[in-house]
Amino acid sequence: MIARLLILVARGWQLGPSLILPPSCRYSPSCSAYAITALRRYGARKGGWLAAKRIARCHPWGGYGPDPVP
Repeated sequence: MIARLLILVARGWQLGPSLILPPSCRYSPSCSAYAITALRRYGARKGGWLAAKRIARCHPWGGYGPDPVP
């Protein structure tokens, strides 16, 4: 149930602000797509933790390139 709510938040981002803002993803897949996959695969607790860690790494001094969900 919580995972579904978090997936809706990520989809809302994809369909809202993400369409208006210029593309700036450092990783592939994007953080929102990564979060949706992690939440579907692992549920709210572990998937949410993986998504939060990924979002925390998304800054100018972070990495870049392919970063699939484990």
